[in-house]
Amino acid sequence: MKKLVNYFLQGLVFIAPLAITGYIIYLVFDVTDQFSRDLISRFFDVHIPGAGVLTMILFLVLIGFLGQTIVARPLINLVQNFIARTPVLRDIYSALKDFIMAFVGKDRKFNIPVLVLVNPVTQLEKLGFLTEQDLGMLELKDKVAVYFPHSYNFSGELFIVPRTQIKVLDLPASEVMKFVVSGGVSGLNKHE
Repeated sequence: MKKLVNYFLQGLVFIAPLAITGYIIYLVFDVTDQFSRDLISRFFDVHIPGAGVLTMILFLVLIGFLGQTIVARPLINLVQNFIARTPVLRDIYSALKDFIMAFVGKDRKFNIPVLVLVNPVTQLEKLGFLTEQDLGMLELKDKVAVYFPHSYNFSGELFIVPRTQIKVLDLPASEVMKFVVSGGVSGLNKHE
């Protein structure tokens, strides 16, 4: 009986994130599709299947464009100033913004995959990403910050390791991330 409960819980842990993600995606598409359908039907007597997808893409492009223009800058600054003055919100927003910018910003952090020698005796090595090469602010000379993502999760660990114990890999960062996050089952391709 204990094994059945364990299998059930493992199945739940596997299915729940997929189901929740799928449901959220479904809701977003359904809401935007319904909104688009209602908007189009006000002006035209036609139904365009999948208009919600197009509407969502156009909306995100518009938000991105406005975020890059002078018109939206004062509004963005106002919101960011409010967030900066709100203690808990500031910490959450700052951490999430830094994390997202590490993947898509101009100062991306997860683009240098490395192999770290964790235990020289057993030759245990671990795949990670070099995120900071200068740790002078921590007074750690000749050390670097390496992020190790967890498999099948959106978390990881940050290790400070001697520079001599890392080897930069000649592999695309996206391939290494996919390999690590999949628990090593996705395989590695040299070319993206």
